[in-house]
Amino acid sequence: AHVSISAPALGTGSQEVTFGVGHGCAGSDTYRVTVEIPAGVTSVRPMTSDFGKFTTTKDGSGNVTTVTWQKDDANALDDDSAYYKLTLRLRPPNAPFTTIAFKTHQVCRTAAGTVLPPVEWVGLPGDDAGAEPAPTLVVLPARSPGWNKYTVPVDVKNLAIFDDARIVWKGNAAYSKNPNTLAQIKSEAGVTELTELKANDEIWVKY
Repeated sequence: AHVSISAPALGTGSQEVTFGVGHGCAGSDTYRVTVEIPAGVTSVRPMTSDFGKFTTTKDGSGNVTTVTWQKDDANALDDDSAYYKLTLRLRPPNAPFTTIAFKTHQVCRTAAGTVLPPVEWVGLPGDDAGAEPAPTLVVLPARSPGWNKYTVPVDVKNLAIFDDARIVWKGNAAYSKNPNTLAQIKSEAGVTELTELKANDEIWVKY
């Protein structure tokens, strides 16, 4: 079970992003997690977690570059039985429809106190090197209730980023996560199901 990120972010200011650590390693408890902060992500403020307090590293401009949560030895569990949430408040770049990868390093500790080699969650989207996938954050544009008009700057292969929308329209094609709305799309004469977007497509999205 990989390290995951809670939900898409809006490129409109600071917001909370939560990393979920679903499992430890080979039956052992997670002991330390380090998250690398990508360039362009600013105003990083970590929250204290079940691991306790955090430590950070910064670059010469004072921007946070890594955040590490590590348990006190006394709080380490004897087995892999816990699910952990690690939360950052951060400002994503205002780059709608882009995906940001947070390379993450997970270290586990056995019941006997042996610290295991790290599991490196550092694989990037489209990377075929076989590395474990880094948790990724999709950045969405600002929105308001009702209809929103966007020009998509990049190809979007997975329309799940619109799963909280009521419907997405591009010309005579439409997408919706709602099964009833999707059934109407498929049955409507002259309307086709929208499955992907290309750079510079103009769309209407209703929230």
